[in-house]
Amino acid sequence: MELFDHHRESQVAAEAPLAARMRPRTLDEFVGQEAIVGQGRLLRRAIQADQLSSLIFYGPPGTGKTTLAQIIANSTKGHFIAINAVLSGVQAIRDAIATAQEKRGLYNQRTILFVDEVHRFNKSQQDALLPWVENGTVILIGATTENPYFEVNKALVSRSRLFQLKPLESKDLKQLVTQTLSDPDRGYGNRKVELATDAIDHLTNVANGDARTLLNALELAVSTTPINEAGITYISLSIAEESIQRRAVLYDKEGDAHFDTISAFIKSLRGSDPDAALYWLARMVYAGEDPRFVFRRMLIFAGEDVGMADPTAITVVNSCAQAFDRIGLPEGRYPLAQAALYLATCPKSNSIMGFFDALTAIEKERETEVPNPLRDNSRDSEGFGHGAGYLYPHAYKDHWVAQQYLPTGFQGRIFYQPSEQGYEKTIAHTVARHREAQLTAMLEGVLIESLEGLTYSPKDSRLDQWLDRSLSQTGETLGKVRDRLFEIAKPQRHHLILNLNAATGLILWEAIRQVPEGGVYAQVIRDEDYRSLLTQSQSLPELYRPHLTPPGIPSSAPPPKFDRILARNLFLARNLVRTADRLALISAMAQNLAPTGRIHLAESIPHHAQRLYALIQDSPQTDPKLLKRWQTAEEKLYNDPKNPKTNWTEHTLLQEFTAIGLTPTVEVSRPITQTYFSPALFNRWFVSDSAYFQTLNLSETDRTQIQTLATQHLLKKTIPWETPVFYITASYPSDSPSPSH
Repeated sequence: MELFDHHRESQVAAEAPLAARMRPRTLDEFVGQEAIVGQGRLLRRAIQADQLSSLIFYGPPGTGKTTLAQIIANSTKGHFIAINAVLSGVQAIRDAIATAQEKRGLYNQRTILFVDEVHRFNKSQQDALLPWVENGTVILIGATTENPYFEVNKALVSRSRLFQLKPLESKDLKQLVTQTLSDPDRGYGNRKVELATDAIDHLTNVANGDARTLLNALELAVSTTPINEAGITYISLSIAEESIQRRAVLYDKEGDAHFDTISAFIKSLRGSDPDAALYWLARMVYAGEDPRFVFRRMLIFAGEDVGMADPTAITVVNSCAQAFDRIGLPEGRYPLAQAALYLATCPKSNSIMGFFDALTAIEKERETEVPNPLRDNSRDSEGFGHGAGYLYPHAYKDHWVAQQYLPTGFQGRIFYQPSEQGYEKTIAHTVARHREAQLTAMLEGVLIESLEGLTYSPKDSRLDQWLDRSLSQTGETLGKVRDRLFEIAKPQRHHLILNLNAATGLILWEAIRQVPEGGVYAQVIRDEDYRSLLTQSQSLPELYRPHLTPPGIPSSAPPPKFDRILARNLFLARNLVRTADRLALISAMAQNLAPTGRIHLAESIPHHAQRLYALIQDSPQTDPKLLKRWQTAEEKLYNDPKNPKTNWTEHTLLQEFTAIGLTPTVEVSRPITQTYFSPALFNRWFVSDSAYFQTLNLSETDRTQIQTLATQHLLKKTIPWETPVFYITASYPSDSPSPSH
């Protein structure tokens, strides 16, 4: 029986579609998705080490989800079970669990359960998987074309690592064509098949990142094209166009593509980009979206995002919607596009959101009665005096009178903020003037109801701040430097990061948090820092530990190219005061940078250090001539062209980066740190034998007087201390490739 089964499987494999035959069997054969399975990436390391946890692959069709599962099946020592959620139910899950329990009990072998189209399982079927995934009976690998955050049980998602696969790039699809034409066993390597260049371009373009669509079209073209007299199956552009005539657009009216595309359309309207608005509108129409849905969203947009900047916008869109209902498709696309263009090009204002501020105020604050003058006087004005005191606006000049319409407790509140856009700009001045008049009337007592007068003394928080302040804000400041560095770098989850001068791990641990599917490498300068970081990293799972390079010891394997290289005070830590040394370090960083990567440094440059003379407040007791001599001496110290520690600036670094072939930019931050001048810190500068005093060209008398001044103004006091931080970004020019390494 097994012999017949083997023969049947061989025959099925030989007769399988080209896309199935060419499915990669190893990671080396896998094409594309470098962001998640490239060299050094987390998923590749996990597959190679056979250390998989539960995974969910999410992405459009033909991007390699099932293929990755098959590669895992070929690589793992565990038992592999594959089921399809479309064809399977709870019984298939129970059978898989029973097999997994048997493998674990008898052979101590783990089981990997692959569920294709996992989003097709209903809630009860997904719930049936949950306990077995949670207790480790099976390692789940799910594949889905739908957003797992919406379509997969939240408990399953929380216990799995998600990997998003993107449509394949054109170069990846062309590589697939080359592989197929050269593979004699599974492809067309044993046949003479040639494709015209424009035919390949057409196939890869219309395939739209879908490898399966590409290979199906190629198979159709080859199988329907006769062999010419030279024995060659030649695929011309016309044949390719017949094989794949319409671009495959991923669009499910209840899926991610539906919501993502309408989101892109609305954001393009909000951004006043008519070209982008027409593009996303065309995408939706091409995919078969209901134009009435688009009109509904545009009507909402006209109220939410245009509002009073162009009050006629909602009328225009509504008229276009009515015209569409009369005309229908295909001519109805004219008013559809007209409405989109009108919204994209008209002025915008979201001042109407003040209504929701008013709703929030009603929800959170005590409800007050309608003021007496505003009440209905048609029923009980005689008995209760309702409506008394109301000033009729039409009886006044310009049909307006200054009186309050808000209830007590809300008078003076502002919910509507007119913008300076379009029509709203013309009324903003009038609204402001009316409010000013109402305020004046309120202060003069012309009110619907009097305001309660409250007398209070504001709390002086300086004393509390003083008592609560720590001796130094250094930690807080460093945290802000780290956060700003990562804001500028914007690493993606799959990036490879190199942290130079890792030292205390300020940047290192944040990098590990931000690139969970990538990898982090670190170099340290001191042995004690290396040992400390190595000890701390042991608490992390092995796959997530940083790659630490000991000081002075080169790596045994060539490092990968990094998407980001990050460091703080790199040149100071290495004491690189010579131009040649800095150039050598910058060149080394460039050699390890990916073509699209960036270097991000946060540098404190000695030339811009806080001047001590500037900390002394000028007072009648201070000798201005002494302060002037002190200032001159200290500035001379920092501006000495012969002093290698201070004779370079951020402009020097920019020139050196440019000399290496990189394009640098700089951003300057000047944080103020509240620094406590403890006796120890004071003695670093203001004792007679301090290095600072020794370098100042001042007389002994001047030094003594400066020490006295510093004692009065600084000792045991908290002083604002400015430490400029220069954020330097460098990358290869966008119009030229990185140099060969």
